[in-house]
Amino acid sequence: MANMIFNEVDCSLKVKWYVQDGHPLRKGALFGSVSGSARSILRAERVVLNFMQRMSGIATLTKAMAEAAKPARMLETRKTVPGLRVIDKWAVLIGGGENHRLGLFDMVLVKDNHIAVAGGVANAIRAVTEYLRKHNLDVGVEIETRTLEEVEEVLANKGEGIGRVTRIMLDNMVVPLSNGDVDVSMLKQAVELVDGQLETEASGNVTLETIGKIGATGVTFISSGALTHSVKALDISLNVDTELATSVGRRTKRA
Repeated sequence: MANMIFNEVDCSLKVKWYVQDGHPLRKGALFGSVSGSARSILRAERVVLNFMQRMSGIATLTKAMAEAAKPARMLETRKTVPGLRVIDKWAVLIGGGENHRLGLFDMVLVKDNHIAVAGGVANAIRAVTEYLRKHNLDVGVEIETRTLEEVEEVLANKGEGIGRVTRIMLDNMVVPLSNGDVDVSMLKQAVELVDGQLETEASGNVTLETIGKIGATGVTFISSGALTHSVKALDISLNVDTELATSVGRRTKRA
């Protein structure tokens, strides 16, 4: 991302990186340099840092969550900054997570409000199937569930072919306890009910402290909006090497 910004501002700038995206860093580490027109570097500086700090914050949290979630796989959500969805999702990939759907076009996600409007789980699935078959759209279909009864209803109506249910979201089946722990027994029951017939996705009450226990239930995926909507930017700065800049300036008679 930084390369693209520097190139857009001034294609003559020379950028060099000492690490690759996704590489761990320690505080105070020098991990790259840019040389060329001071005017161009300072013009690009804040935009470059804004993107790098946010993306690195997302990647850092994703890395920690993805490692703790194993063997489950880590997903983000569409809770991204308006206009920056692709950038936020790119950062999740760099951190070792995986991308959920990009928009409303590449996967159907039937949420609780859709189910309420449709008049129940079965009606919602039927409406989705009819629409996808009518338009010949073979995309994934995920249904959100909040109870074990809803899980059973999805399994009874999962269908086949275009419009079939491919994933079931197990929402808020992780119950916080007063001692700070979580009860995942309902989530585990739901996973056992599904029994590999569909991909499973756990959501709700997902934190670094709870994700290990959630991942151990056997869910396929764990999703967290916090990866992108509550990101803490990494502290990154761009400092001018004044000694080198002065030396080059004298040599070129610009100092």
